[in-house]
Amino acid sequence: MEITIKNLDTIHEAAKEFVKGMGEGKVFAFYGKMGAGKTTFIKALCEVLGVEDVITSPTFAIINEYTDGNDEPIYHFDFYRIKKLEEVYDMGYEDYFYSGNLCLLEWPELIEEILPENVVKVTVEEQADGTRKLSC
Repeated sequence: MEITIKNLDTIHEAAKEFVKGMGEGKVFAFYGKMGAGKTTFIKALCEVLGVEDVITSPTFAIINEYTDGNDEPIYHFDFYRIKKLEEVYDMGYEDYFYSGNLCLLEWPELIEEILPENVVKVTVEEQADGTRKLSC
Protein backbone atom coordinates (compact mmCIF):
# COMPACT_ATOMS: atom_id res chain seq x y z
CA MET A 1 0.00 0.00 0.00
CA GLU A 2 1.25 3.48 -0.85
CA ILE A 3 -0.56 6.66 0.17
CA THR A 4 0.39 10.27 -0.53
CA ILE A 5 -0.64 12.96 1.93
CA LYS A 6 -0.67 16.22 0.03
CA ASN A 7 -1.19 18.44 3.09
CA LEU A 8 -2.86 18.53 6.49
CA ASP A 9 -6.22 19.22 4.83
CA THR A 10 -6.13 15.77 3.21
CA ILE A 11 -4.68 13.76 6.10
CA HIS A 12 -8.05 12.33 7.18
CA GLU A 13 -8.76 11.08 3.67
CA ALA A 14 -5.34 9.41 3.72
CA ALA A 15 -6.14 7.87 7.11
CA LYS A 16 -9.44 6.50 5.75
CA GLU A 17 -7.57 4.96 2.84
CA PHE A 18 -5.06 3.46 5.28
CA VAL A 19 -7.88 1.93 7.37
CA LYS A 20 -9.33 0.30 4.24
CA GLY A 21 -5.94 -1.32 3.56
CA MET A 22 -5.17 -2.43 7.12
CA GLY A 23 -6.53 -5.93 6.62
CA GLU A 24 -6.10 -8.17 9.63
CA GLY A 25 -3.07 -6.28 10.92
CA LYS A 26 -3.06 -5.23 14.56
CA VAL A 27 0.51 -4.04 15.18
CA PHE A 28 1.72 -1.21 12.96
CA ALA A 29 5.29 0.08 13.27
CA PHE A 30 5.75 3.60 11.88
CA TYR A 31 9.27 4.38 10.66
CA GLY A 32 10.42 7.84 9.67
CA LYS A 33 12.74 10.67 10.52
CA MET A 34 11.95 13.19 13.23
CA GLY A 35 9.30 15.54 11.83
CA ALA A 36 8.20 13.15 9.07
CA GLY A 37 4.63 13.19 10.36
CA LYS A 38 4.29 9.89 12.23
CA THR A 39 2.45 11.35 15.23
CA THR A 40 0.29 13.61 13.08
CA PHE A 41 -0.78 10.68 10.92
CA ILE A 42 -1.47 8.44 13.94
CA LYS A 43 -3.61 11.23 15.41
CA ALA A 44 -5.64 11.42 12.18
CA LEU A 45 -5.87 7.62 12.04
CA CYS A 46 -7.23 7.48 15.59
CA GLU A 47 -9.76 10.20 14.82
CA VAL A 48 -10.96 8.26 11.76
CA LEU A 49 -11.32 5.20 13.99
CA GLY A 50 -13.62 7.15 16.29
CA VAL A 51 -11.29 8.10 19.13
CA GLU A 52 -12.73 11.06 21.01
CA ASP A 53 -9.95 11.26 23.62
CA VAL A 54 -7.22 13.87 23.35
CA ILE A 55 -4.57 12.25 21.14
CA THR A 56 -0.99 13.21 21.95
CA SER A 57 2.43 11.72 21.48
CA PRO A 58 3.30 9.37 24.34
CA THR A 59 6.94 10.50 24.25
CA PHE A 60 7.28 10.66 28.03
CA ALA A 61 4.61 8.12 29.03
CA ILE A 62 5.81 5.65 26.34
CA ILE A 63 2.22 4.46 25.86
CA ASN A 64 -1.16 6.15 25.58
CA GLU A 65 -4.38 4.19 25.52
CA TYR A 66 -7.38 5.46 23.59
CA THR A 67 -10.83 4.01 22.99
CA ASP A 68 -12.13 3.76 19.43
CA GLY A 69 -15.71 4.17 18.21
CA ASN A 70 -16.44 0.52 19.08
CA ASP A 71 -15.17 0.86 22.68
CA GLU A 72 -12.04 -1.13 21.78
CA PRO A 73 -8.64 -0.01 23.08
CA ILE A 74 -5.98 1.41 20.79
CA TYR A 75 -2.43 1.48 22.13
CA HIS A 76 -0.12 4.25 20.89
CA PHE A 77 3.57 3.78 21.70
CA ASP A 78 6.55 6.10 21.34
CA PHE A 79 9.83 4.34 21.98
CA TYR A 80 12.01 7.38 21.25
CA ARG A 81 13.22 7.72 24.85
CA ILE A 82 13.89 4.01 25.44
CA LYS A 83 17.47 3.56 26.60
CA LYS A 84 17.45 -0.20 27.19
CA LEU A 85 15.22 -2.99 25.94
CA GLU A 86 14.66 -4.01 29.58
CA GLU A 87 12.42 -0.92 29.93
CA VAL A 88 10.09 -2.39 27.32
CA TYR A 89 10.15 -5.81 29.01
CA ASP A 90 9.30 -4.14 32.33
CA MET A 91 6.25 -2.39 30.88
CA GLY A 92 4.83 -5.74 29.75
CA TYR A 93 4.91 -5.04 26.02
CA GLU A 94 3.70 -8.58 25.21
CA ASP A 95 0.37 -7.90 26.91
CA TYR A 96 -0.18 -5.10 24.41
CA PHE A 97 1.39 -6.50 21.23
CA TYR A 98 -0.41 -9.84 21.52
CA SER A 99 -3.72 -8.51 22.91
CA GLY A 100 -5.47 -8.54 19.55
CA ASN A 101 -6.03 -4.79 19.90
CA LEU A 102 -4.63 -2.15 17.59
CA CYS A 103 -1.06 -1.10 18.46
CA LEU A 104 0.53 1.91 16.75
CA LEU A 105 4.28 2.20 17.33
CA GLU A 106 6.57 5.15 16.79
CA TRP A 107 10.36 4.67 16.76
CA PRO A 108 10.07 0.86 16.46
CA GLU A 109 13.67 0.62 15.25
CA LEU A 110 14.69 0.92 18.91
CA ILE A 111 12.88 -2.33 19.77
CA GLU A 112 13.23 -4.11 16.43
CA GLU A 113 14.30 -7.43 17.94
CA ILE A 114 11.06 -7.88 19.92
CA LEU A 115 8.55 -6.81 17.28
CA PRO A 116 5.96 -9.49 16.52
CA GLU A 117 6.45 -11.52 13.33
CA ASN A 118 3.22 -10.17 11.87
CA VAL A 119 4.05 -6.48 12.46
CA VAL A 120 3.12 -4.22 9.56
CA LYS A 121 6.02 -1.86 8.85
CA VAL A 122 4.93 1.56 7.64
CA THR A 123 7.42 4.10 6.34
CA VAL A 124 6.56 7.80 6.48
CA GLU A 125 8.75 9.97 4.25
CA GLU A 126 8.70 13.68 3.55
CA GLN A 127 9.02 14.31 -0.19
CA ALA A 128 10.87 17.21 -1.82
CA ASP A 129 7.56 18.97 -2.54
CA GLY A 130 6.47 18.80 1.12
CA THR A 131 4.02 15.95 0.67
CA ARG A 132 4.29 12.82 2.80
CA LYS A 133 4.40 9.30 1.43
CA LEU A 134 3.25 6.33 3.51
CA SER A 135 4.25 2.91 2.28
CA CYS A 136 3.93 -0.57 3.71
